[in-house]
Amino acid sequence: MKADDVQCPEANAGGPISRVLAPIRGHLIAAALLAAIGAMLTLVPLAGIAHLAGLMLDDAAVPGDAITTVLGISLACLFGGMILLSAGDLVAHLADNRITGQLRLALTRRLARVPLGWFTARASGEVKQAMQDDIGTLHSLTAHFYTTLGRCSGAVLISLLYLFAMDWRMALIALSPFPLFFLFSARAHRASAANMQQFGAGMARINNAVVEFVSGIPVVKAFGVQGRLHTSYRNAIDDFARAFTDFTRPLVAAMANANAIMAPASVLGVVLAGAVVMVRAGAMAPAEVLPFVLVAPGLCAPLMLLSYLKHDLGSATAAAERLHALLATPVLTEPAAGTGLQPADNTLRLEQVSYRYDDQTPVLSELTVTLTPGTVTAIVGASGA
Repeated sequence: MKADDVQCPEANAGGPISRVLAPIRGHLIAAALLAAIGAMLTLVPLAGIAHLAGLMLDDAAVPGDAITTVLGISLACLFGGMILLSAGDLVAHLADNRITGQLRLALTRRLARVPLGWFTARASGEVKQAMQDDIGTLHSLTAHFYTTLGRCSGAVLISLLYLFAMDWRMALIALSPFPLFFLFSARAHRASAANMQQFGAGMARINNAVVEFVSGIPVVKAFGVQGRLHTSYRNAIDDFARAFTDFTRPLVAAMANANAIMAPASVLGVVLAGAVVMVRAGAMAPAEVLPFVLVAPGLCAPLMLLSYLKHDLGSATAAAERLHALLATPVLTEPAAGTGLQPADNTLRLEQVSYRYDDQTPVLSELTVTLTPGTVTAIVGASGA
């Protein structure tokens, strides 16, 4: 993959993430599949434990060959799953290393060709956000999102298949808390989605204020405009604090209820309560409850992680949109080869150049000067700088 592969996102169809990650899409799919299969294999020992427990409860004299076979299969699946999980992480991180490096190179080449007025019209914090923060957000997406999605999906899929294969009635009872979790979670995300834009804008203002504050220190010393830069930074912090509070406040109560429902202890309590009813009704034997006790609480972590991935995906989408817009920035047209004009000598002439930091602090006013070769010219202001 070359840097040119990510320089023209307008040529690719799909959403912003699809356009930015198009060069490594195959690698990410392979990493997700490896993670999903690995997660499935690592859960096989739980089925082995339940199988051995059932054999021991049904017949006290369990053949040694049966125990050895079950243990051998369980250990082989466990280590095989761990190897596949590691392979998936390796593939994802290698792909992330390639795409982040190529994106930074493509952004650098693009910005080197844009008009200087483009930088004047924007705060340097915007460039810093794209080159560092947004690339870092994409790292979480490329290196971790797809493998996490594969692990969670694989674990949930194999667990559901196993539980329904054991007893579909008990499976429905064991899974009954999970729809309530997604109901509360969806309500919380809908409540906070309206403030997501302000949250991202607040982070951008902090970036701009920090860069402006640091870059403006020499100006403060030279022209005596103390207080303005500090005020700008303080206002950005206060605005971000308000945006963060508005963003998180709707999440507190709903997510607290959702997490309480999704707790393994809560799911285990539902499983045991349902098991008591099923065993007393004669619908299943006590030993048949063990698979649900072992597997159902283990669904809490992957399902909860899947719900949290939505937030990471939203942040990555916003970062990809900003990167896509930056990669599509119009650039200066380069002259054709052989059409450029060579200067007669090294003379540099400025005509009626004016510049001011703000409306009250002019720096240069209609400066006209000719800098000839072999001379030294000093431009000295009121401060002596």
